[in-house]
This record gives sequence, C-alpha cells and structure tokens, in this order.
Amino acid sequence: MPGTTPPMSPEEAVRRVAQAREALVGEVHQVIVGQDEMIEQMLIGLFARGHCLTIGVPGLAKTLTVSTLAQTLRLKFQRIQFTPDLMPSDITGTEIIDQDPTTGQRSFRFVRGPVFSNIVLADEINRTPPKTQAALLQAMQEHEVTVAGNTYQLDPPFFVMATQNPIEQEGTYPLPEAQLDRFMLSINVGYPTRSEEREIVAATTQTAHREVRTVLHGQDILWIQQLVRQVPAAQHMIDYAVDLARATRPKESTSPEFVTNWLAWGAGPRAAQYLILGAKARAILHGRFAVAAEDVRAMALPVFRHRLFTNFNADAEGIDVEQVIERILAAVPEPSYGDSTAASPRRAPPPLR
Repeated sequence: MPGTTPPMSPEEAVRRVAQAREALVGEVHQVIVGQDEMIEQMLIGLFARGHCLTIGVPGLAKTLTVSTLAQTLRLKFQRIQFTPDLMPSDITGTEIIDQDPTTGQRSFRFVRGPVFSNIVLADEINRTPPKTQAALLQAMQEHEVTVAGNTYQLDPPFFVMATQNPIEQEGTYPLPEAQLDRFMLSINVGYPTRSEEREIVAATTQTAHREVRTVLHGQDILWIQQLVRQVPAAQHMIDYAVDLARATRPKESTSPEFVTNWLAWGAGPRAAQYLILGAKARAILHGRFAVAAEDVRAMALPVFRHRLFTNFNADAEGIDVEQVIERILAAVPEPSYGDSTAASPRRAPPPLR
C-alpha cells in the first residue's frame, strides 16, 4: 500500500483503504466492544492529519481504544496522565548536563519527552494548568517542539488524542478556545447498549487475553494521508461546508434566527476546512473517491461541537450545542448536484425539548 507500490488508479487506491478500514475495525473489536462511531472518527482524524478530543465518563474504554488502535497500526504510543503538578518539560522534554568522564568537559543534551511519539494520549487534559496544556499547542499545529531555543521535528505520522471527564469539574482547568480549536474533532463517547455491556462484562471477567495483529505501518498511514488530500471535493460541496460554518455565526446576516438567539459565538474558517478534510477521509474509508453531502453532514457534529458556545437564552431554555447543530443542518439547504444554486432544505427542524 505505501509509496513503494506501483502507481494505481483512484478506484484501486480507495478499495485498498476501505479494505484496510474493515481490517482495522475488526482487529480493534477483538478488544473493544461497540464504540463504532468513536473508532471511525478516530480514524478520520488520523487520516486527515488532525487531532481528536474525546469526552466521556470514566470506564468507557477511551484509553484502551486508543492503545489498541496504536497496536493495529504499529505506531509508537505514549500515554501522558495530565495532573495539576505536570510541567511543560514533562511533555516536551528537557536539557540535562552531560560530563565527559575523560576530559571532564560538560555539555547539554536534550532528553526527549513523551510527545515524541506517533500517537500521544493526553489523558484528562483539563486536569493540568493552561501553561502545561499550551505545551501541546506547537506540537499539534506545527509538528515540532522548541526547547531552550532549539527546534526539534516530530516524526510523522503524529496524532494527539486527548480525553476529558465531563462530570468531575472540581480541580480542572477548562481548555481555552484557542486550544479547543486545534482539535479537529470532538468525540462524545456514550454508554454501551445492554447487549454490548453484557458482552463487555463476559469478556473482561475471563482469563483469556485477546491479541491484535498489525494492519498498517507508518508509511501506510502517510500514504493514506496524502490520498485524502487528493480526494476531489466539488465546488458545491465546498460551498455547502462554508455555508454551514457561516450559519453558526450569530452576527452573520444570513444566519438563522435561532442561531442569533441561542449562540454567543460561532465557528471560524478552520471549521469549514475540517468539514471538507473530514468528509474526504470519510469518503475513502467508505470506498468512495469523491465527497458527498452525507460526508459533510456526518462531520458537522464532531467538527462544530467544541466550536459553538451557547448563550444565556439557550441555557435558560435547555438548549444544548448538539440541538443547535441539528437545526443548522436542517436549515441550511443541501447542494443540488449539477446546480450549486438550486437546493432545498433536507428536512424539517427537529423538535426541541
């Protein structure tokens, strides 16, 4: 699959990616029960060169899913437990003094921190102060780390998966909007169904240990990341993504009235970029070499979820961000294939609670 293989047609390339997706999901399910949506969105974030923020209560296998995925991809994996006393150097690394035993000459040597991995799990990222949270910013955006005036490149592929616990707020430091925007996707992890929970209990209370096999290597991931950028997105698909992003902004004249009433702040241009990139990755994961409206819609919740902020009116009426996103999807016309100006609403707005 990587660049060492001979040139192939787009159809063949997409077919191989779709086969790899099925194999990856199958291997992860050797250990993880359910959580199909989380697994797919993690793959989309990885293949689109983005990063993911996962939010869910303890015990939903967020950490285990990331580590299992790393095993199937044969990538270097590091888990960083974020705590109030964690320092930036504990993430990026630090310089130490080495002394030559023969000459006695001293010199500085850089000891790399856990961020120098392919997959980094930032566990409970909101439990550490903003100064330490910011240590990840340059690495996530620029794929490099600067320590003591020296800049060190991170080996590709580089993927950050951060987790947050939504129910324990005491002793936490909410991520600032600038850092939230660095995450391509925000993934909500829900409780399993009853049948899935029965399977989880049965599987985890036995002595059997399930092994997973490697499906892709680092060069394969880089090849897929390049392929994602080559997936065509028609102009009316780009217009659709831009219209969705602009519809989230309360001060836009074209925004729906409920957006002005319920949102204090909307999504920036990066949201539209991630809508298209995520749609491209989703398309090839499902065996298609072109972006469809369903791909853009499927990315709306994870892309917008952490970029929209409700105001007092929404809070007073019991309206959450996901309800607003669903109504935006219903209000913004879908593109009509062959005519980017002809479109009609997809469905009536969903009822409110």
